[in-house]
Amino acid sequence: MSLSSCRASERDPVALVESCQRSLLWLLRSHQREPLRRCWIDHPYGEEEITRLEDELLPAMGSILARIDAIGQQLREAQEEQEAQVELERAAMAAAGAESSAVLVPL
Repeated sequence: MSLSSCRASERDPVALVESCQRSLLWLLRSHQREPLRRCWIDHPYGEEEITRLEDELLPAMGSILARIDAIGQQLREAQEEQEAQVELERAAMAAAGAESSAVLVPL
C-alpha cells in the first residue's frame, strides 16, 4: 500500500524516492523511441546507462519503498493495538466507577 497521499511534506525522504521513481519511469517510457539527452553535454545516454537505470536503480527503489511500507504497516498495527488497549482500559475504569457509585447508599 502506497502512502503517497499521506506524504505531503517536501522534506519527507520517502516521498522524494516515490517522486523520483515515478518521474524516472515516466521518462524512460516516454522516450523509448528517441534518445535521452544529457543536459550538460550534447551526447545522449547510452544503452548501458539506460539498462542500469531499468535493471538496478528502479528495482532498488521499489525494494526500499516496499520495505518502508511494510514497516509503516507494522507501526500502524501496533498503534491500533495500543489504541484498542487504551479504550478497553477506559471502558473498564468507567464500568468500575459506575459500579462503585451504585454500591454507595446515601444515609
